[in-house]
Amino acid sequence: MKTLNGISASQGVITGKAFLYLDNGMPEIPRHTITESGVENELARLSKAIADAAAEMESFQGKITQEMSKEQAAIFEAHLMMLEDVDFQEQLAVHLKKTLQNAEWVVWDIAHDLIQKMTASPDPIFRERAVDISDVSRRVLTHLLLIKKVYLNELEQDVILVAHDILPSELLTMSREHVKGIVTDLGGKTSHMAILARAFGIPAVLGLSNATMEINSGDTLVVDGGTGKVFVNPDREAIEKVKKIAKQDQKLIAEYLAMRDLPAETKDGFRVLLKANIEISEEAEHAGEFGAEGIGLYRSEFLFIVPGKSAEEETQFEAYSRVLKAMGGRPVTIRTVDIGGDKILKDFHDTADEKNPLLGWRAIRFSLALPELFKTQLRAILRASVYGTVKIMFPLISGIEELEQALHLLEEAKAECRKKGQAYSENIETGTMIEVPSAAMTADILAEKSDFFSIGTNDLIQYSLAIDRGNERVSYLAQPVHPAVLRFLKKTIDAAHEKGIKAAMCGEMAGDPFVTALLLGLGLDEFSMVASAIPPIKRIIRLVEMESCRSLAAEALQGKSWKQNAVLVDEWMTKYKLT
Repeated sequence: MKTLNGISASQGVITGKAFLYLDNGMPEIPRHTITESGVENELARLSKAIADAAAEMESFQGKITQEMSKEQAAIFEAHLMMLEDVDFQEQLAVHLKKTLQNAEWVVWDIAHDLIQKMTASPDPIFRERAVDISDVSRRVLTHLLLIKKVYLNELEQDVILVAHDILPSELLTMSREHVKGIVTDLGGKTSHMAILARAFGIPAVLGLSNATMEINSGDTLVVDGGTGKVFVNPDREAIEKVKKIAKQDQKLIAEYLAMRDLPAETKDGFRVLLKANIEISEEAEHAGEFGAEGIGLYRSEFLFIVPGKSAEEETQFEAYSRVLKAMGGRPVTIRTVDIGGDKILKDFHDTADEKNPLLGWRAIRFSLALPELFKTQLRAILRASVYGTVKIMFPLISGIEELEQALHLLEEAKAECRKKGQAYSENIETGTMIEVPSAAMTADILAEKSDFFSIGTNDLIQYSLAIDRGNERVSYLAQPVHPAVLRFLKKTIDAAHEKGIKAAMCGEMAGDPFVTALLLGLGLDEFSMVASAIPPIKRIIRLVEMESCRSLAAEALQGKSWKQNAVLVDEWMTKYKLT
């Protein structure tokens, strides 16, 4: 038995068979010299691999032609043409005969050389062609190396997914029926892998660094999302221990659900709101099962990522309307698209070429640079507003200029709806997301043109502490109780209250029971989190008194380090029996 330690990303314990998914990387390419007498055999292998890759693409294209856009169909056609191109095949054959290297190495060598030249080209068309070369060569190599390619949406058995990394688009389209657990080398507690795993209720341990090296397909795994441990081929004692934990968890879940309809109110009568974060519209239907009093964050960008192209107005309108109807009048806060960073929209290749994408063209910067795309989303939200109570919030605002531009474009979208005779609610609140230090420091200025604040702690912590939250080597430094983070939170909340508006939080910190009392003491009005986290947060709120929470927050604000504050909060929770 081996025990691997990673980052607890999504609660739950699951036992199952490992499925090693290495689609994002190739194994080491073998290289060896062949004899002249072996050239014909190697050319035959190469020819068969190319033909098999082309047949695979034709088959795949035939299955999903109806679902593809013209742009996607064009990509398939380009790849097929490349595979069937006589000059390309001849180039491979000549290189093989000249170097007397095996077919796998020849394909890799030729492709690597072409990709290097195209990537260095100032012409964006040539740079895009590099991606095509990479895709086609990988397909051929897959057949030469006899690697069986499996798509995550075609899984037919229950598995625990083990991967180096998984793209958000892959998680959104995978077979959730069969993926029972997730284990990855990369990722942290606030990465989008973690966020989606929690949203789907799938136990997950991330940031293991070497899981794909330590685990083989077919190994029996026990994934403990609560402790961040993965047991590989566990013994009977370990399995029994985990089963006991799972039973305790089930009992606790039953207790939590019994509180579903009780208010989130402290023992001395201080009331806050608990809302749910959702990624896809279908989640709204289940949010109420955990006692959600609304949707505090609808991450609209996943409407764009799944199809791999900008979502049309009608597609967005239908999705937003479905969520509003499902919530039955409870408020729904829609965040305008936060594309960029680690969420790339394929239609806009420039977003993938940045050296520092998390500091680059993303979120509100992306939207303001493409006003027609932005207004398409705003019109869809406006039109859907007649089906419930909708709020709009703008992500990654760094200063008043961006907020004013966004509000101006919203007014233009309203005028366009009126011109078309499309009804919308006249009482839509607009809010600012506080995610960067400059927004927190100028919260008093932003509050003048905001109906509410929503603090996005995932990015606020990342930018405040200069930490890449997706980098497992430094993710341990992303501490929500760091004195700098707490001071930013206090400044933001106080600025909101001074202007008479509410301060909400939709980052992962809102769903962390360890800091619930601390956030209450800082004055937070609303907590928004993955729906399944609502019951344990509510339990803590109903067990504490505000006076004690305020004292805790006051002491933490004077703390000199995150370690000191962590000990302070831990001792406080132990004293009040909240652990």
